[in-house]
Amino acid sequence: MKNTYKVDEQDVAAIDTGQVKRLVHYLKPYRKQVLATIALMFVATLTELVGPYLLQRAVDVYIPNQDLTGLFIVSVLYLGAICGSYICSRIKISIAHRTGQHALLDLRTDLFNHVQSLSFNFFGSIPAGKVIVRIVNDIETLNNLFTNGIVNVFTEFSMLIVAASMMFIIHPGLAMVTLATVPVFMTLLFVTRNMIKREWRFVRKKLSNLNAFIHESIAGMKVIQAYVRQRENDRIFHSVLDDVLTSWMRAIRINSAYGPTVDLVSVIGTAVIFWYGTRLMAIEGVTVGVVIAFTVYLRRFWQPVMMLTGYYNQLLVAMASSERIFELLDEEPEIVSTPGASALMDVKGNVEFDSVTFGYEAGQTVLHNTNFLVRPGESVAIVGPTGSGKTTIISLLSRFYDPVKGRILVDGLDIKDVSLKCLRDNIGIMLQDPFIFSGTILDNIRYGKLDATEAEVIAVAQAVHVHDFIMKTDKGYYTELTERGANVSIGQRQLICFARVLLANPSILILDEATASVDTHTELLLQKAIDRLLKNRTSFVIAHRLSTIRNADRIMVINKGRIVEMGSHDELVAQEGLYKQLYTVQYSYLHAG
Repeated sequence: MKNTYKVDEQDVAAIDTGQVKRLVHYLKPYRKQVLATIALMFVATLTELVGPYLLQRAVDVYIPNQDLTGLFIVSVLYLGAICGSYICSRIKISIAHRTGQHALLDLRTDLFNHVQSLSFNFFGSIPAGKVIVRIVNDIETLNNLFTNGIVNVFTEFSMLIVAASMMFIIHPGLAMVTLATVPVFMTLLFVTRNMIKREWRFVRKKLSNLNAFIHESIAGMKVIQAYVRQRENDRIFHSVLDDVLTSWMRAIRINSAYGPTVDLVSVIGTAVIFWYGTRLMAIEGVTVGVVIAFTVYLRRFWQPVMMLTGYYNQLLVAMASSERIFELLDEEPEIVSTPGASALMDVKGNVEFDSVTFGYEAGQTVLHNTNFLVRPGESVAIVGPTGSGKTTIISLLSRFYDPVKGRILVDGLDIKDVSLKCLRDNIGIMLQDPFIFSGTILDNIRYGKLDATEAEVIAVAQAVHVHDFIMKTDKGYYTELTERGANVSIGQRQLICFARVLLANPSILILDEATASVDTHTELLLQKAIDRLLKNRTSFVIAHRLSTIRNADRIMVINKGRIVEMGSHDELVAQEGLYKQLYTVQYSYLHAG
């Protein structure tokens, strides 16, 4: 089944140390900052834990002996310890946050760049919303882990060890009794960890479904409103949202149990100190200062336990997201340049399909044993019924997909053995759906040739007759276009995209329904420009309006994935075949209109 907003994504491998190592790998470039942070945290920890010992000395020694000098020195040292801990903690927080954000930036950049390398099959199998949630939300989930979690673990663990050590140094027997509750707590922690991991993984899946549905709804808003589907969409939205809420609340209920549990255990430990400590005072002469210091150290002991427990839960939540992030990073692009791929030099434009068979899915063949040769500078039109395989041919030539069988050659080289970037640099393609990016008109036209001058952009715009329209806008070529070019007509978007592909000046030009969305007057002007620009350039033109391709050197007629006819317009009309039928139907329709 295809992955949609209705379908939960599959679980991936269980959490292991390898996944944590991959996260830590993104901190390696900032090892100096990490080490500095850890050092500062150790200093803050040591200075903070000196306090209870100084408090004990004050209560047991200086106050009973009325030693004001000693009490003053202890007070100054205690104040210095507090200030030192505060200063080190503030500097640590600043460095840790800056380091964590840089590591997240590197991870998000790697993920985005990797997504751009994936093949068309991947984007056909997973909704765009689910890809977006991994790049944005899932990485954002790692924010606390990177900025605080990984570094703070060292300090909290050290505080726990030092606090426990100080308790054993002061009174081993009291320490043993006080810490007897730790094994019970640790057992509870490890028993429930898999439950937490499972619930947060489920939450990420439901959030992914929600993002996929929202993205699909926004992209299709015109259709939703045209068919008055708002009420039904609202019902579906609340259904998906209820799944998110239910999964989230279930995960929160489990997570929220830890804080009260740690508090309860801490209270029990403190009660034990006062009960057992007072008995020891009567029997072994344990001082009041020892009991007070023990109480403070116990609080210092359980504070990192709670923090480490929080970090552990945070790690489990982050792992649910990192699984999905690394699953996407591990997705291998199907279309890649082979090792030692050749570069296309001085491309002539000779294109050959040699026994090419292809299907988008196993068992569903779209092209059957296709053979043809296009000579340099030749213009070939591809026509045929909807779904016959016209766009598939140009997709294979652009190497958006690879044939199941056979070869595609450019200037005698199998395109599988050619650098993918070099191949696409020499092929200009205007897809059937003209896509406009947010930015200025100038930026959109210059998209395929970033170093083009403004004069070159204007020259191309004039050639495709879009210059006059551009100059009528508020800021001319610097007019901002909204997402997908929503503030201009579809015909104007198509003209801008046509200028974009012509500016790139490719050796092989592909036009997929290049004039489908322009009016008749503009189409006539545009056709003159096309005829001039296709001259001496290998070109493939897909068109449903057969009147627009009459001047092509050859016309290739595709039906059910096979080439059924090939020749000039006059030759095909004379054959009384499929092309003649298509032409007659269109001619009759236009004549009747």
